Amino acid sequence: MKESIGSLKYIYLEEIQMKEASTVHSFIINATAEELAAADEHNYIPIIIKEISADSYEVIGNSFIYEVAQAAGLERVWCIVTDGLEETISITKLLSREKLPKINLSTAERDEIVQALDYLINLPESPLKKLDKSKTTSKISDSPIRKYWKNLDEITKLKCGITKGKKLNLIKEIFSLAPEPFPAVIKDPAILDSMTTSDLKALSKKRGLSGYSKLKKSQLVELLSQ
Repeated sequence: MKESIGSLKYIYLEEIQMKEASTVHSFIINATAEELAAADEHNYIPIIIKEISADSYEVIGNSFIYEVAQAAGLERVWCIVTDGLEETISITKLLSREKLPKINLSTAERDEIVQALDYLINLPESPLKKLDKSKTTSKISDSPIRKYWKNLDEITKLKCGITKGKKLNLIKEIFSLAPEPFPAVIKDPAILDSMTTSDLKALSKKRGLSGYSKLKKSQLVELLSQ
């Protein structure tokens, strides 16, 4: 655990810059700023910043509060000055909901997958609204080669309701992969059966087998599992 957890400081707003604007609508920012100014109050929730140089800082979290403070005309704001390390910035953005967490689909448990899908399904105007959450979770979780996937396009081969385009793009916003190396030789029938016929033929060629070009999928599985 880090010994330093940042320091609370009351800093002049003009000394702080922000590279990434918040995604909050301007109405919310301006309306909140009006109430803050009318109450003649301070930002009791601090802006999270890192020091760039002497008397110069950059926002790394709670950018909404920074924008409200600007709109309200505050001269000084409460801030927490952090070490500015990449892992600090990442966690700060997650906690301030300015960044979505990623689920490692290579190793994710069934409960993690279903919760992530539930989140995506319930987003406004989600292209996954009609997705059968239970069926999709089972298809993904039960895939014997999920841990070897190099890209998330593999999901579309499961026939689980996720197709290329808007659905897959939304999946990519919250899922990531950390694949294991693909085995040089695969003989597990369950893994082989989950692969496409083209993949099985490519595997047969790689292993130097003969007579595979006209075989059906079931025959290829039997040949490769020997």
